[in-house]
Amino acid sequence: MTTSVFIDGAAGTTGLEIADRLADRPEFTLIALDEARRKDDAARAEAINAADVVILCLPDDAAKAAVAMIANDRTRVIDASTAHRVADGWTYGLPEIVGREAVANAKRISNPGCYPTGFIALVAPLVRAGLLPTAWPYSCNAVSGYSGGGKALIARFEQDRDIAWRGYGLAFGHKHVPEMQQYAHLAIAPLFSPAVVPAHRGMIVEVPLPLSIIPGNPAPDLLRAALTQFYAGSPIITVAQEPPADGELLLRGSMEPWDGLELHVIASADGAQARLVARLDNLGKGASGAAVQSLNLIAGLEETAGLRL
Repeated sequence: MTTSVFIDGAAGTTGLEIADRLADRPEFTLIALDEARRKDDAARAEAINAADVVILCLPDDAAKAAVAMIANDRTRVIDASTAHRVADGWTYGLPEIVGREAVANAKRISNPGCYPTGFIALVAPLVRAGLLPTAWPYSCNAVSGYSGGGKALIARFEQDRDIAWRGYGLAFGHKHVPEMQQYAHLAIAPLFSPAVVPAHRGMIVEVPLPLSIIPGNPAPDLLRAALTQFYAGSPIITVAQEPPADGELLLRGSMEPWDGLELHVIASADGAQARLVARLDNLGKGASGAAVQSLNLIAGLEETAGLRL
């Protein structure tokens, strides 16, 4: 028996990448609307209610409206927008953190943001283990490929080749911060500094730690060991055991689609400072790959099926 899936917003970057990962997979039947009916609310509502699972690749308000169209208790939702990430009744679609069974059994799943995926994957296990305090002014510095900004930003970068760095969120209150704080179990909202670079895809997320003044002065080796134990057996998240070669991590403009997540604990020789670093594809584990992982779990399949690992 196949699972029927409707991707609402299938023409966008995230929707296209999800469809690509589902292509040639006999476990799923895709419900598609032609171009003339793609924005017809009646046609969308019909498709949404006909689907076993609807994946929303829409702006926040449109995602909320799409959920309101559901007129049955059968259709399950994976929402790739920001609309429901900290909403009651929704399960956060980061199985490694919230539990695979929780995602597999959920009716409403909110797909994590790309930056929060890296931040939460690094910080949450260490806070849970008591190695990092919940009440600490963490900061997060991150850069992403421009594809994460959707069609408008993609066009801007591809038309203006002189853009080398685009810092944003400078007014504070970035929409990713609430989920970063909630799922990393933090008492204080992190200081988030995102930027976009002239690469189509790929992402580096960093959390600097002044270990010498953090309560308990946790040793870098303990942080690395805790992350390694937490993700032991994960087919998607890996923890590097050695520092990067030549002291560098690279984000290449030629990066191919990738649904993995690589974590690093990089420390000074005296252990007084460390940098927690996550490397991922903003369109992979940061968006489309995460949605497909949740879809696999919903359908009772191997969570890595169809992923690019």
